[in-house]
Amino acid sequence: MSDPGHHAHHGHLYPGTAEALRSPQRLALLDVGRVVDLCLEGTACQTILDVGVGAGVFAEEFVRRGLQLTGIDVNPDMIQAARHYVPSVTLVEATADMLPFGESSFDLVFLGHVLHEVPDPVCALSEARRVARIRVAVLEWPYRTEEYGPPLEHRLRDTDIIRFAHDAGFSHVEALSLAHMALYRLVP
Repeated sequence: MSDPGHHAHHGHLYPGTAEALRSPQRLALLDVGRVVDLCLEGTACQTILDVGVGAGVFAEEFVRRGLQLTGIDVNPDMIQAARHYVPSVTLVEATADMLPFGESSFDLVFLGHVLHEVPDPVCALSEARRVARIRVAVLEWPYRTEEYGPPLEHRLRDTDIIRFAHDAGFSHVEALSLAHMALYRLVP
């Protein structure tokens, strides 16, 4: 088991397991195919950076569609889990606030349930904007009490996410409400 304190200054390590991230109940709520459709809608994205790749749930769907994906995670255990599910992708241990890539390196940067975990959401979004060429997509739990997902105090309000995006320099922010998720499409 990795030491959570080791990366504390860069963000929280997800306390659960890769198996928990891939539980059938969670996968049903995530609506992975629809989320990926909406992330890609209206773009010609070919290269994807999955920030907080976790157990590779979304990475697997992007790769299934023939896209080139790089995944990062702060947790080496999650990198190992993702490697098991999507062995063909590049996986790097890194933090959302210090992405080890050059400007405009990826068509799409995807942050799936990451923004509420980072200590400085504006910094993480600024980094995502820096390395994104076409779009940044942010998936979060909606700001409401639910039996599944993080407690309300760990969720972000729509208004906060939109403010963070504007503070990070995005020119356009679009909020989409899904059945169990909130998706934000940001234009660098």
